[in-house]
Amino acid sequence: MAITIRRATKEDCPRLLELITELAIYEKAPDDVTVTLDHFIDSGFGEKPVWWSFVATSPFPQGEGRGEAIFGFALYYIRYSTWKGQAMYLEDIIVTEAMRGQKIGKLLFERLIEEAKEKKFNRIIWQVLDWNEPAINFYKKYNAEFDAGWLNCSINI
Repeated sequence: MAITIRRATKEDCPRLLELITELAIYEKAPDDVTVTLDHFIDSGFGEKPVWWSFVATSPFPQGEGRGEAIFGFALYYIRYSTWKGQAMYLEDIIVTEAMRGQKIGKLLFERLIEEAKEKKFNRIIWQVLDWNEPAINFYKKYNAEFDAGWLNCSINI
């Protein structure tokens, strides 16, 4: 199957939300996805976008419609550190369960590395759940550093 990595478009957003919901179910938090499609679209494609994304696609097999299917995506935004400057923050990298193990995550992650270099970010940072062994093992292939010295914090407003 030929996989293409391309920039996400506004028209991709409904499918991206489906994949986000799939990820939330995998992460045992299906009710935590509360973003609306309109807000999601505006945040990525409105007047002042705050996120950017790449999608992994493949043409539909003959007889199953026209166009392409989206099997995964990686979404990032810019994070700023007063100590280190701009970084790419990888919010989510998702490959639909049926397509895992086919190197789609690798293609997406390597496209992010390319993007970070093009934009002259000094690093890529992200979070991974401590029980998500497949993801941890994936990131270890890239010599990722795992920082146990920080705790996540948030407040709801």
